[in-house]
Amino acid sequence: MNNWFLRGDYGTAATDWQLMLIALLLAFVCGHVIAWVYMLTHSGLSYSRSYVNSLVLLPVLVALVMMVLANNLVWVFGLMAIFAMVRYRSVLRDTLDTAYVLAVIVLGLACGTLKFSSAICGGAAIVIVMLYFHFSRFGARHRYDLILNVQWLRPAGELGELQQLLERHARKSFCASQRSRDDAPAVDLSYRLLLRDPARSHELVSEVRRLTGIAHVTALQSGDESEI
Repeated sequence: MNNWFLRGDYGTAATDWQLMLIALLLAFVCGHVIAWVYMLTHSGLSYSRSYVNSLVLLPVLVALVMMVLANNLVWVFGLMAIFAMVRYRSVLRDTLDTAYVLAVIVLGLACGTLKFSSAICGGAAIVIVMLYFHFSRFGARHRYDLILNVQWLRPAGELGELQQLLERHARKSFCASQRSRDDAPAVDLSYRLLLRDPARSHELVSEVRRLTGIAHVTALQSGDESEI
């Protein structure tokens, strides 16, 4: 009884636990590499941590699907029908929510087809990956601490003084936008700053306000990037 439950699947050969673990681990590593490349190269305005997590989780789920289905077309159509039914009845706006739904469907399919060893091993792998996402906050990006908006009244060629001040307080500074006003000889500047000491951001704002030629200053603290 124990050997049938842990080592064998109904109607198929005995499950090789070592190959299963290697396949799931390799799928996790490959997904991780793709997610890292996405995080490194993403430059758009909309960034989603849950989407990055899905890039890691989905290869593990697909590997588990292939183990459970084992080239059985009847099970393939059954999985497609179940997922389509759930997707039709539920509006899932988050990619990670979709991955969770696919995970429970695959685990249910594994149990329903009596592939108990695949269900146990795959379920444990999915839980470990999910806990890893939770405790490591994988996919979160923190590229700047402060959004600094200033109105500059002096000529653009004299911005070096402001830039030197920002470099003293920030490890990285990036001018995200620069707009000229039609009704006044002023330039609206917006900077993204990664501060050397985020706790001293108020000192930076005070020094910027004391500069000659500054008409207006606003500062907004920024946390991890998320979907816009």
